[in-house]
Amino acid sequence: MLSSSTSTLRLPQPTRARRRHQPPAAAAAASLQFRSAAMSRRPSPFRSRPQRGGTIRALDAAQPFDYESRAAGLLEERQRLKIAIVGFGNFGQFLARTFARQGHTLLAHSRSDYSSLAASVGASYFQDPHDLCECHPDVVLLATSILSAEAVLRSLPVHRLRRNTLFVDVLSVKEFPKNLLLSTLPPDFDVICTHPMFGPESARDGWDGLPFVFDKVRVGDCPARRARAEAFLNIFEREGCRMVEMSCAEHDEHAAETQFLTHTVGRKLAMLELQTTPINTKGYETLLRLVDNTCSDSFDLYNGLFMYNKNSTELLNRLEWAMDSVKKKLFDGLHDVLRKQLFEGSPHAPNNASIRK
Repeated sequence: MLSSSTSTLRLPQPTRARRRHQPPAAAAAASLQFRSAAMSRRPSPFRSRPQRGGTIRALDAAQPFDYESRAAGLLEERQRLKIAIVGFGNFGQFLARTFARQGHTLLAHSRSDYSSLAASVGASYFQDPHDLCECHPDVVLLATSILSAEAVLRSLPVHRLRRNTLFVDVLSVKEFPKNLLLSTLPPDFDVICTHPMFGPESARDGWDGLPFVFDKVRVGDCPARRARAEAFLNIFEREGCRMVEMSCAEHDEHAAETQFLTHTVGRKLAMLELQTTPINTKGYETLLRLVDNTCSDSFDLYNGLFMYNKNSTELLNRLEWAMDSVKKKLFDGLHDVLRKQLFEGSPHAPNNASIRK
């Protein structure tokens, strides 16, 4: 029976284990250890490979930029080619300097010993074409003279190359090397005919804006082979060349005028042994420069422009006709003046009537 006086009824409370007091640093360490253990038990799709020393590298916020930089580097790496330059004369060396600057691996072969010059641009020189082909270049660049192209090509042991090697020529005529490469090389080889419309003299200040003509004569329908062809053409595009895709036949029609005519006029003027004078005009100085530019090239080049471009003979005939037409016009005018003096009199002719008086 409860008393009416104020009293308190105490219910039994569950006994709770008293936690032992821990210092703050120890408590924080224990909490961190607990969370780390819990996270390690969770399966994660981003589990990293253990690093040396037991540390794990965190993925920071710069990862997308690092990836893009690495991807760009890999793309540039794929576009680097192993290029074998066959014919390491003046023009081959001229191209090699730019190829090397862009980071391509260079091999060189020529009839003459250019080993020291090849070393100066970072190219490996091979006197024996067998050794060159056994290096399995991605691209074989034919940079010989027009007259020697066929003999040099037939001397290469192409059976030692990879069966889909890319052959490129840089000759000044295009139908001739196109037919030569297609008839000589195995059918699995790729062929691109090109013509850089410049040389060491005209491109001494760079290739920017200068025309580069090319014709993808035969490129295999395979992503790797198409990529290789584009990587080679990209060498010239990166230097700022004006890329002109044109058939070999159309090139030769234009080249008969742009090249053969220019060289013919320059060599005709050279036969006159023109000299500078105290009263040079701008036009006369242009002619003197034309002589220097054309005659700095070998006569073999000029002869090749005539021999291996069927349009050159017609142009040479037209040039002779034009010269004869100009001479005829001049002499016809001279004959008219002489006829008037002989048959119609002239103000300067003596007066026979006054003499008789």
